[in-house]
Amino acid sequence: MLKKSSFIILAVLLISNIFTWIVVYNLNQPQSLKVVFFDVGQGDSFLIKTHLGHYILIDGGQDKAVLEKLSKEIPFHHKEIDLMILTHGHADHLNGLMEVLDHYQVNAILWNGVGLENNLVNQWQRKIENKNVKIAQSGQRIKAEDFHLDVLYPFEPLKENKDLNLTSIVLRLVYKDKKFLFTGDIYQSVEKELVDKKNFCLDKEEEIKCRGMELESNVLKVAHHGSKTSTEKFFIEEVNPQIAVISAGLNNRFNHPHPETLETLLNYGIRVERTDLEGDIKIVVK
Repeated sequence: MLKKSSFIILAVLLISNIFTWIVVYNLNQPQSLKVVFFDVGQGDSFLIKTHLGHYILIDGGQDKAVLEKLSKEIPFHHKEIDLMILTHGHADHLNGLMEVLDHYQVNAILWNGVGLENNLVNQWQRKIENKNVKIAQSGQRIKAEDFHLDVLYPFEPLKENKDLNLTSIVLRLVYKDKKFLFTGDIYQSVEKELVDKKNFCLDKEEEIKCRGMELESNVLKVAHHGSKTSTEKFFIEEVNPQIAVISAGLNNRFNHPHPETLETLLNYGIRVERTDLEGDIKIVVK
């Protein structure tokens, strides 16, 4: 009985020591922001991590593969995500988020509020009905001590659209002097709207709907998995990225990314990173 009690005490002390070292390790990390573009096959899923311990998850891919990815980036004792963002209601962005909701405490959810009447969207709406949910609209800013995240699109509350790609939320992350642009699955038509709105807002900075309405970014998450429906030259010229990240599945049936898109990026001298060829892509800003 004495041996058993001693073993329990030693085990408790060992666990306490582990948590102490975890805390010390985190406190001594340099100030940095990390963006991980997960390889979740044919889909999108991205995690933003800050040195202050904020976790923002943008989309979740098409299945529970995102759970394994998160387990490698979020400490096992921390089952909390500060903000979950669904750019639009297609399965290759949404399915994984529903898995995450079953395994993590999610403090806030941002989405466009638009979905087709089907079992998937109905299930999503049931899962989030008692959560802290916000509907995305241009001019909103998610701000923390060390970064901010601006919603650039949609400009107005959206109604149901038969093509959900056109309802994708567009976000711009700003940390120190580095910017990341997340474009969901938008098409060229939305790219044009963004450029037009940015030009209109040059003299309208006092208006809330023009807040953060800038496009130039160091890193561009290429829209629609590199499809030829997006990434037009006029848009690339406005964003002027150094790095373009394409999230697509290896040998996917859509043949993403399209050679035309790759050629456009190459012609502008942009470094292209692809999850289908490289796996998870991690970018750290110090």
